[in-house]
Amino acid sequence: MRVKRFRKILTGAAECAIALALGAGVLQAAPLSARDQPPTQGPPPGQVQPQSAPLSPDQLQQLVAPIALYPDALVAQILAASAYPTQIVEAERFLQEDPNLKGTELGEAVNQQDWDPSVKALTQFPSVLANLDKNLSWTSELGDANYNQQADVMAAIQLMRKKAQEAGNLKTTPQQTVTNQGPDLDIQPADPDVVYVPDYDPEFAYGYPVGLWPGFYPWWGVGGPYLSFGVGFGISPFFGFGWGWGGWGVDWGGGFLRYGGGRYGFHSHAFYDRNAYFHGNMRGYAPYGRGDRGARGFGGGGRGFGAAGGRGPVGTRSGAFSGFGHGGSARGFSSRGRSSFGGGGIRGGGGGHGGGGRR
Repeated sequence: MRVKRFRKILTGAAECAIALALGAGVLQAAPLSARDQPPTQGPPPGQVQPQSAPLSPDQLQQLVAPIALYPDALVAQILAASAYPTQIVEAERFLQEDPNLKGTELGEAVNQQDWDPSVKALTQFPSVLANLDKNLSWTSELGDANYNQQADVMAAIQLMRKKAQEAGNLKTTPQQTVTNQGPDLDIQPADPDVVYVPDYDPEFAYGYPVGLWPGFYPWWGVGGPYLSFGVGFGISPFFGFGWGWGGWGVDWGGGFLRYGGGRYGFHSHAFYDRNAYFHGNMRGYAPYGRGDRGARGFGGGGRGFGAAGGRGPVGTRSGAFSGFGHGGSARGFSSRGRSSFGGGGIRGGGGGHGGGGRR
């Protein structure tokens, strides 16, 4: 009786092995169609996937304060590009490696790169690009927030603009025009061929002290409540490229970015699903490296980029590049030809590459 049972078990095992072998052969001979593909597995039963709470209005205001008073199109470029932190690093290194590229020659060289149009657009403003590079943790947080809370980010920018206007620090000047479009404030260059990037301290510009985002490296050189303007960036050499100045804007009422006559579409996978990532202490989770740097070989240093995915300052969220140093580059800053209303400063947002900045 025992022998028969043993033979039965052996026979069953052999049949299973044969069936598996035949099945493997069939799979190799005829790949599964898309309809027959097995479904993507979710988390194990009983395991709850962590949910990331959205940033509060106060956190969003703190996050956007350093760029809320920039011209609309530049704000759009920054918000879009912040979803591509590794490309920002690449673009910054690209400009550093060939500082003599300017104007149309620079535009043609940039146009050949595989960067997002927003990153290409920021090469018109090298000091802005350098600031995003030196604050990669903040930059990645801005990209995260804009991707997942875009309407809230837009509302925070408008609130900060109104605060600055009420404090008497945001107004029309020879460098920019500030106009009311319904309930929203638009900021546009006074000269359509030249863009001035304002220099201001968020602690004073809004009429009340706005603290820095944890780990943020300040780039402004003014110490009072006023906006200061350095050398303007000549943008006309870039008009022939689709990613140039004229292609960008913000639909404040709709709460989205505009590019090329329509709504800007993200192609980054850095922040496509918050639930796939753990965040730093500000969101209540352990830090986890995010971003798209792995595909471009940025892991573990190389080219002096630092250790990727490292822990940021204690008590802060760790963005895609929180392990990077805050050294950055001072390229593009200039105090020559400064004009301002109500205050001066050491450094401005102008100068440098930018396609032949005007003085």
